[in-house]
Amino acid sequence: MSAPETSDDSTALAGRTIAVPETRQLDVLAGLLERRGAAVLRCPLVGIHDAPDQQPVIAWLKRRLAPSDDLIVFYTGEGVERLISSARRAGIEADFIAALRQTRKLTRGPKPRRALRRLDLEAELEAAEPTTDGLIEALMKIELPHRHVAVQLYAADQDMRLVDYLRRRSVDPDCVAPYVYASAAEDAKVVELIGKLARGEVDAIAFTSKAQVQRLQRLAHDKGLEAELAKGLSATRVAAIGPIVAAELGEDRIRVDAMPEDNFSMKPLVTALCELLAR
Repeated sequence: MSAPETSDDSTALAGRTIAVPETRQLDVLAGLLERRGAAVLRCPLVGIHDAPDQQPVIAWLKRRLAPSDDLIVFYTGEGVERLISSARRAGIEADFIAALRQTRKLTRGPKPRRALRRLDLEAELEAAEPTTDGLIEALMKIELPHRHVAVQLYAADQDMRLVDYLRRRSVDPDCVAPYVYASAAEDAKVVELIGKLARGEVDAIAFTSKAQVQRLQRLAHDKGLEAELAKGLSATRVAAIGPIVAAELGEDRIRVDAMPEDNFSMKPLVTALCELLAR
């Protein structure tokens, strides 16, 4: 069957049940799917909160106010927004934005770029691939004359290959993790989702972050439901918002059936799902 003529077709997903583990933009993604006729099974797996200790975050922000960095690296749009919120609470938002305007900015993908644009800022550099390897490749092409690089991390315990690369270039990166992930859904809700997947009650599940995949796998392990989850995911179409999420699914040997080709955001994800389920 051919793909829908337009992703805005209000019947493109009619009769389909799609599980959405998104938290922060749950209503946005659910609305896009529902407008195309889908029944949406909401099961937010991961919550995001400000770093509980704000003192290191504020100290990092204040070190940016006298621009001396060769570069600031932003991993995520969430990170940009959390940093701005922290700066606002500390009364230094305008000064921080002014400092950003005077400093080169490298983004891992479209989300931090869009978050900067909402502040009337442009990222001078963007990784060709929205991955740590993509960031490292971008850094290989630029000079760092003062060897001062600030890095916004997405987790304190994340993959540190970028930091290691900078250190090999005699840079001592100044890192900050402005937010933390926290389990937001009750275990019972996640167990219910696993059961629905295993019983074939879900046509597709759309993952928008690697943390969702990790949370689902961790709870299945803790509850002794790994076989049931594997059965459910093997029988359900799986969509990933981008290559980072796809790689996480691949590490767990979960088949990825659909992913946007280049613009890794909500609407292209929905378009990919429409095309997948029309086959």
